[in-house]
Amino acid sequence: MKARHNLTIILAFLMLNACSQDLVKPHATQAGNNSGTATPTDKQSLCLSNPAAVNCADTVTATFDAQGTLWIVWASAHHLYIQSSTDQGRHFSEPVKVNAEAENIAANGEYRPKIKLDQQGHIYLTWTQALEKRHTGHIRFSRSSDHGKTFSKPVTINDNLDIISHRFDDLLIGNNGEIFIAWLDARDKEQAKAAQHDFLGTAVYYSWSHDGGAHFSANKTVSPHSCECCRIGIALDRDNLPVVLWRHVFDGQIRDQALIKFKDWNTPGELKRASVDNWKIEACPHHGPALTIDDNGRYHIAWFSGATDHQGLFYSYSDDQGKNYSAAYPLGNQGAKHPHIAVLGNQVAIIWSEFDGTSNLIRGIHSDDNGESWSEPKTIGSTKNKADYGFLLTDGDDIYLSWQTDDGYQFRAIN
Repeated sequence: MKARHNLTIILAFLMLNACSQDLVKPHATQAGNNSGTATPTDKQSLCLSNPAAVNCADTVTATFDAQGTLWIVWASAHHLYIQSSTDQGRHFSEPVKVNAEAENIAANGEYRPKIKLDQQGHIYLTWTQALEKRHTGHIRFSRSSDHGKTFSKPVTINDNLDIISHRFDDLLIGNNGEIFIAWLDARDKEQAKAAQHDFLGTAVYYSWSHDGGAHFSANKTVSPHSCECCRIGIALDRDNLPVVLWRHVFDGQIRDQALIKFKDWNTPGELKRASVDNWKIEACPHHGPALTIDDNGRYHIAWFSGATDHQGLFYSYSDDQGKNYSAAYPLGNQGAKHPHIAVLGNQVAIIWSEFDGTSNLIRGIHSDDNGESWSEPKTIGSTKNKADYGFLLTDGDDIYLSWQTDDGYQFRAIN
């Protein structure tokens, strides 16, 4: 246990003030039938001759629309591109450029563009525009009302335009087409610094639209004192209201998970503590949580802890909207990180990333009883080459792995 504790502390401090970098260096190769492998020379040549290829992307984000079409978004050479597939990722449409004007797009590890669709097939995208100073950015938004043929001119969602940190956004679409965007924002920290006051962490901010993204509400605070560079998780509850999960900075530099369920689209509810690891660390560990909500209203969460007596990845659930949680269930081996969850009926799947000394792995467990009991962990993806984190999504019939690696973009059913 002592050796594991020391390794965790070393990893945490390697990530201190390194929010624009990830320990896994992701790279990508070609989308299509997933049968080809590009060598570095092949990749360099391809990207010079055709930057509009998914081979040239570090990250890929995927989602299904209501008709079961798979959509992916990725960034290359200062532009976003989207593609679609009607055969579960075996073949993709030609890429469509989203932003006509080039801009610096953060797309590495926890930074990645997001994509969601509403019931009418309108496509919504968010991403972080990297600015000239380190760890600074703007939250950007674009939409398509013609099934991805064209996109609106990107707009900036954060209404504070200082060259400070507005980053790590997440995107949610409500049942009636509401668009909800939340992100980590440093404006309160910068104001406190100017007034020579202390301010723990940054803050979670949000904005939302009731008219398909034509207009967005003024930015408001979900909660102050979020960890500076841990991704956030958002899910839609059964009453069609957002739930936000993030790593919070509690008093005494305790950095555990916190959750807020919204009272309505304009009003955050009460902050509830979602993990009690009591991990005291005066640094951001760059390990954000995962959240999903099933059809019965059960909240499923997973997170990383480096606390002395509670280290590693953990899973828990809540049946009362985050007031109480089941006992934390440990996941993965030493060094496991970046959990992701998907639910399909009573099935729950969790994956995470590991490195076994020679290969980057995607490991996972599966539950057929809504998270009450779990299968033994198994490896569902492996590569000796560079790889992005893995993600899960469902089309209502199967649960799929979405994984960008130097062996190619991998998309396949895992259940």
